[in-house]
Amino acid sequence: MFKLPGKLKVFSIILLVLGALGIAYGFITTPSNTDDVKEIVAAQQAKTSELHRKHDADVDQLHHSGFAKKAMDAYENTDYSKDQSKLTKAVHQLRARPYAAVFTGAFFFFMIALGVLVFHAIQYVSEAGWPRLLFRVFEGIHSYVLPGSIIVSILILVAGTYFYPWMDSELVAKDEALQIKSVYLNMPGFIIRMLIYLLIWNVYRYFMTRNSRAQSDMADYTYTKKNYNISVVFLVLFGLSESAMTWDWFMSMQPHWYSAMYAWYLFSSLFVAGITTIALVVIFLKRLGYLDYINDSHLHDLAKYIFAFSIFWIYLWFSQFMLIWYANIPEEAAYFVLRFQHYRLSFLLPLILNFVIPFLVLMNTDFKRIPWFIEFVGVILLIGHYMALYNMVVPSTVGVYGTFGIPEIAGILFFLGLFILIVGFALGKVPLRPQGDPYIKESENFEY
Repeated sequence: MFKLPGKLKVFSIILLVLGALGIAYGFITTPSNTDDVKEIVAAQQAKTSELHRKHDADVDQLHHSGFAKKAMDAYENTDYSKDQSKLTKAVHQLRARPYAAVFTGAFFFFMIALGVLVFHAIQYVSEAGWPRLLFRVFEGIHSYVLPGSIIVSILILVAGTYFYPWMDSELVAKDEALQIKSVYLNMPGFIIRMLIYLLIWNVYRYFMTRNSRAQSDMADYTYTKKNYNISVVFLVLFGLSESAMTWDWFMSMQPHWYSAMYAWYLFSSLFVAGITTIALVVIFLKRLGYLDYINDSHLHDLAKYIFAFSIFWIYLWFSQFMLIWYANIPEEAAYFVLRFQHYRLSFLLPLILNFVIPFLVLMNTDFKRIPWFIEFVGVILLIGHYMALYNMVVPSTVGVYGTFGIPEIAGILFFLGLFILIVGFALGKVPLRPQGDPYIKESENFEY
């Protein structure tokens, strides 16, 4: 039986305390009125002027109009630090920052658990034999789905209009597009759909885990067959719920913007992050002596999944970006303009962390069997996918005032500590070696 090491338990508690202090600091230090943001708005205006000046000169040189320069002169001659509407908007966006920081950290670890849950279901449906010895590890990691989904849902409801402009009735009354979309984007529908998502994910996890553990005491394979059946249904429902969840929780942060690939993009991120976490946990447990029956071939297959879905992620990233960039439709391009101008480092760095490094390192078959290579790539991937998630949330909620500091670090530390504790205790509830599974012999003798 696994027991969470005392030092790791203390380390997790320290992370929780530091994270809680940092989160409190983030909320305490947010501006409370327009007087607090005048200097910030003035500094941001100067930064924006510098960003646009060169681009507008290129536009005028191309079109010989001088229009862009005139527009820029008008912008610079206007003191937005005295514009009450600009100041009010700045206060709203800056007050959204601690909510965005906490939500990003909370959703990141929740999406890891959800990715593992989906990966587990796929193994049942495909009747794969190789990962059967890892099923208790899967169950330990996706034990975080229940607390994680509840925390994320509460954060979303508490943040309210800081995240979702369509929740502001006064704004909707002035915006024809939001009035049309209110058929879907309304509070009753939003909450009902949220409850449906949570029910689908958590009810499936409960019955699948219960059946998996009951199989250990059975002479026949009744519960494995039940898990096959419910996993088929779950994967269909997950495809629908994950898509709608992406529209509700992320795309509606910028309700005028839309992308048909957004749900797939988020899925690729949560899926590869989940598989990466499985690999890291397996290596950690094996190093402690708990998984001596896991061989290099199991790690090799996990690394192949990481390699494959890193390529899938970059395919979706590039396809979404390229199509929007090429079409250059203002309603679509605005999403990337904001990120490329004000979040360029965190926007482009994931391309290296989530694709270039995993591709170059894991392309070699031998490297897929070396634990420290997998750990190296795994940590880089998790950092990269956090940054990708950060770019989905922060620019949409905080606008041009986003930065990475104490609240963001605190959000990571707090939910990392919580994740370690919940997963660690879940792994210790049952023996890590499954029994009674019809494919267990195939997994024990797995060689690639």
